[in-house]
Amino acid sequence: MDKDTAIYVGLDVHKESVAISVAETGRSPARYVGTFAHDAPKLIKTLNKLGAPEQLHVVYEAGPTGYGLQRALKGHGYVCEVIAPSQIPRRAGDRIKTDRRDSLRLAECSRAGELHPVWIPDEQHEAVRDLFRAREDAVRARMKVRQQLKGFLLRHGVRYPGKTSWTKTFYQWLGSMNFEHRASQTAFTEYWLAVQAGDEHVKRLDKALQASVQGWRFEPVVDALQALRGIDVTSAIGLVVEIGDLSRFDHPRKLMGYLGLVPSQHSSGDKISRGSITKTGNSHARRLLTEAAWNYRFKARICRQAQQRQQALPEHIRSMAWSAQVRLTQRFAALDKRGVQRNKVCVAVARELAGFVWAIGTEANNAVTA
Repeated sequence: MDKDTAIYVGLDVHKESVAISVAETGRSPARYVGTFAHDAPKLIKTLNKLGAPEQLHVVYEAGPTGYGLQRALKGHGYVCEVIAPSQIPRRAGDRIKTDRRDSLRLAECSRAGELHPVWIPDEQHEAVRDLFRAREDAVRARMKVRQQLKGFLLRHGVRYPGKTSWTKTFYQWLGSMNFEHRASQTAFTEYWLAVQAGDEHVKRLDKALQASVQGWRFEPVVDALQALRGIDVTSAIGLVVEIGDLSRFDHPRKLMGYLGLVPSQHSSGDKISRGSITKTGNSHARRLLTEAAWNYRFKARICRQAQQRQQALPEHIRSMAWSAQVRLTQRFAALDKRGVQRNKVCVAVARELAGFVWAIGTEANNAVTA
């Protein structure tokens, strides 16, 4: 923290209002300044009354308002950090939560150095992340209409004779559906059209997402991560936009902890108790890794699609990806043979996969910046 900082400012930011509290150096309690409209120019005028920009250290919690306020304050010379809400110390006996108390708590914790700022992406990075999350929303919407269509078929006793749904054969089977009553046929057709519209929506976003990373500074990292089994171009983009710069983690265990893939622990004296994973950090990236981990239940091999993705990659990246596949397939098989529940096996493999993501991503990023 800057040694010239004399005043620590805590902001409790909402859509329409911002509560401001300040804590000066020393041990005196923080004081509440007031609640103001959420307007960056007006807020800057208020901060100017508290001190010069180089004297203030401003913090506020990460939330739905994004990073616009942080960028505005930074542009005027203020040191402003966005704080991870889950890392803010909470008093066990505190049962009252107000905007005033939250801002006071932020100011005091900032003065004590107890806050953990989040990594703030640049505007291009945030734009690509917005596009990726729009695709996630489209996939969820498509899943909903697919479930509605299958529910309609189930109510009418219509069952698909094949094994796998939503394949080319399944779509051809849907196209042959014919119901006796006109109303039922109309309902089926509307469901069917909604599914087709959902497919087209996802395809459009897939194309836009791949085009958005061309020329991006993390494009080499996206290409390198596709060498890993279970990670295609969409998953690679998702991991990069959600995790951010992998080089900010100096050890893979820190990335595993950030993703919430490490077991929770409660120890006292000689007693050590470990529970389920913490599930802290970025849930989007954690989901992508656990989905990719399921692919390691099969024996190690490089399919045709993987060969095409790896064709332009350096030899050391391909070697690291193959070592990861051999290790993780063996790990999955060993845990499965011991009778460990499949979901737990998947999480354990995802945790180790995060380490290989860190290694390959860091290597690719260093090769570009070198």
